[in-house]
Amino acid sequence: MAVHTLEEIYTPDALEAQRERYSRAASEFEKLYGTTPERIFSAPGRTEVGGNHTDHNHGRVLAAGVSLDVIAMVIPTEDGIIEVKSEGFPADRVDLSDISVHKDEEGSSAALIRGVAAGFAKGGHRIGGFRAYTTSNVLKGSGLSSSAAFEVLIGNILNGLYNGHEVSAVEIAQVSQYAENVYFGKPSGLMDQMASSVGGFITIDFADPAKPVIESIDFDFAASGCSLCIVDTKGSHADLTPEYAAIPQEMKAVAGFFGKQVLRETDKQSVLGSLPELRERFGDRAVLRALHFFDDNERVTAEKEALSAGDIKAFFEQIKSSGRSSYMYLQNVFAVSDPGSQGLSLALYLAGSVLGDEGAYRVHGGGFAGTIQAFVPADRLDTFRKTMEDCFGEGSCYVLSVRPFGGTEVRM
Repeated sequence: MAVHTLEEIYTPDALEAQRERYSRAASEFEKLYGTTPERIFSAPGRTEVGGNHTDHNHGRVLAAGVSLDVIAMVIPTEDGIIEVKSEGFPADRVDLSDISVHKDEEGSSAALIRGVAAGFAKGGHRIGGFRAYTTSNVLKGSGLSSSAAFEVLIGNILNGLYNGHEVSAVEIAQVSQYAENVYFGKPSGLMDQMASSVGGFITIDFADPAKPVIESIDFDFAASGCSLCIVDTKGSHADLTPEYAAIPQEMKAVAGFFGKQVLRETDKQSVLGSLPELRERFGDRAVLRALHFFDDNERVTAEKEALSAGDIKAFFEQIKSSGRSSYMYLQNVFAVSDPGSQGLSLALYLAGSVLGDEGAYRVHGGGFAGTIQAFVPADRLDTFRKTMEDCFGEGSCYVLSVRPFGGTEVRM
């Protein structure tokens, strides 16, 4: 189903606030363009639950769409121009007569818009102009992937306006990754876009990235007596692209030693059996990151099995094990280029002090700055939130729900 109502998308306790939010967005659209919007679209942020930096080496991930999203008020046009005015930012205008890569647009929203349009055209789909006003509560730099939500939103608008919703959620995710890699200039994997586009709890196996295997998991964290919390440590992702890029580069360098493109094509025993040569050629960090890949890839399977069996304690043990591996071996909890900024490390320490042996916590998303993720029992939620907000500021602890749908058109 390509169109959903507010009642289907949001939880009952959020409906009133969402109706007000949509009404404000429609009013802003009318101020900008002198007419009421004809169509409305939404795409969620995502949370990475398991598989930290495994996707770009064709591994497995466990992810979920969350209740924070970016919405767009839209009207189609016949001038072949896409204009998107995002709240708080200047409007971006993209002329669809030229959908080639513009190097001067790298890192901009215009690059993402042009790239998604180019990806649709490359896939044989129709594209056309529109005007849109967007507003988002997916925090930039939060680890909830605001950029993927924006890409998926643009894809859903083109899908709804010009393709009768015939382009699949999987293909929209792939087009979104293409836009981010080729046009925006960020070497991201496919997990962010896939989780935003598909929604719900999903595992994704990227053994064949052209045909990722997606499985939904029916599990309700709220029913387990726990909440999913994202803590924004207010760290900046500015100038961290080299830190992110080094992870897939080092992993693939190790794979290349064995004549492979990615680590999924080799195995841990081969790495362990070649440690002297690998250390000399690539350094210890690359080796440790490769070993993290193999272990975290297997953890995703264990996490899925634990959730499917309703064994929350086993699931939490896997999450904590993944978090330790990210900290010690993947080494993406703080940037070596800025050792004075270690908000994630501090947040992890505070989470451990509150939760003890209960729940679980780990770095969230790409790492280096931004957010941690925690699974917090109900009887510790108030203390957890207060502890985090005393340190990182009011509103820094988000208590989220899992959104059952990915990118969608919205029927009011």
